[in-house]
Amino acid sequence: QVQLVESGGGLVQAGGSLRLSCAASGRTLSRYALGWFRQAPGKEREFVAAIVESGSLTYYADSVKGRFAISRDNAKNTVYLQMNSLKPEDTAVYSCAADYAPTYYTTSYFSRAREYDYWGQGTQVTVSS
Repeated sequence: QVQLVESGGGLVQAGGSLRLSCAASGRTLSRYALGWFRQAPGKEREFVAAIVESGSLTYYADSVKGRFAISRDNAKNTVYLQMNSLKPEDTAVYSCAADYAPTYYTTSYFSRAREYDYWGQGTQVTVSS
C-alpha cells in the first residue's frame, strides 16, 4: 500500500505561483510513475502532468504546458508541482497519483486516471482574478 498526502494548496491571485507537494509513505516511490490531476466543481477530473520513475521524462496537458513543472525527489519520496502564471481556470482540487510499472510512456497513457494504482485526497487551489 502507498499513502499519498498532498500539501501546498491555497488562495493566490492570478499571475501568482504555488508549489504543491505530494509525500508518500508505505513504499518507496522510485518504482512508480507519478501524476497530478485536478478536478474543478462540476467538471470531470483532468490530467495535469506526469513524471517517470527516474524523473528523466515529463508529460503535460496542453493547458498547463510552459506554466507548470513536475519534479520528484525519490530520496524524499516526494513529487512536486510548481505552478506559475496561475489563471482563474486553474482553480480545482489537485490530487497526486502513483502508477506502478507503467505499460506505456506516452502522454495519452499517463492522462488516463484508471492507469494509476494509488491516489491522494487532494489539495484545494483557488486562483482569484
